[in-house]
Amino acid sequence: MFAIKPVSDLRNYNEVLKDVADESPVFLTKNGRGSYAVITIKDYEKLTATKTLFDELKKGEDSAKEKGWLSTKDIRAMVGL
Repeated sequence: MFAIKPVSDLRNYNEVLKDVADESPVFLTKNGRGSYAVITIKDYEKLTATKTLFDELKKGEDSAKEKGWLSTKDIRAMVGL
C-alpha cells in the first residue's frame, strides 16, 4: 500500500520515511498535485535494472529488424549446444 502526503510533511521527515517500505512508496503532493515519490533503494535499483533491461531488449529488437532475426539453430551453434 502506498501513502500520499503533502510535501510540507517533510518538515518532520522521519515520520514520512517510516511509511516508506519495499513496494510501498510515499507520494508527496504540492498544491494538491503529485510532485515527488519517495522509494526504497531496493525499489530504485529494481526500477533502474528494469529500465536497463528494456533498453537492451529494444536495442536487440532494433538490430533484428535491421539485420534480420537469428534462428534457434544459429543461436545453438553460437553457444555451442
